[in-house]
Amino acid sequence: MSRRQPPPSVRPSGTDGSDFSYRMVVDSRYTKVAQGKGRLWKLLVAQAAVQVIGVLWLLLLFLQQRGLGQLAVFSVLVGFICLAIGESGRRCNSKNLLRSYTVVASIAAILSVAQIITSNLLLQIRSGSFGAVSSNPEAIENGRLLISVVLQFYTIMTTLTLIGNMSVKRAS
Repeated sequence: MSRRQPPPSVRPSGTDGSDFSYRMVVDSRYTKVAQGKGRLWKLLVAQAAVQVIGVLWLLLLFLQQRGLGQLAVFSVLVGFICLAIGESGRRCNSKNLLRSYTVVASIAAILSVAQIITSNLLLQIRSGSFGAVSSNPEAIENGRLLISVVLQFYTIMTTLTLIGNMSVKRAS
């Protein structure tokens, strides 16, 4: 019987990694898009958490039979619409949806700032009565609004960077 011969110790040409010069290199902007989408996902999750806290706050006000401010309700509603548009744009890689997201997120941030301005928290801080601020449950809501504005600003900047790195879709 014949024995099998061991394989040769020398690899055939082209399989030892020497063909690297022919391989395609991924453009850095695609890597940036993937990283930007991951960062945007984390920011959208954080925004969703802030919006849920806003809904809980409105529910608490409703259960205490205190007046629900139209601005507060509208702000939370626009925030959820903003999240839906942002997540759809992120999943579909749609520049138009992401641009729409930046517009709606800007409107939501403006509504949050308007809600902070209409509260009397700024007057209490200005007058130096910090004890009244810390014992005021509406101070928690204003803190949530401030966090929301900062998150939306950072998310808008991330989205604009993501849009800038996305490639242009070509018509086939």
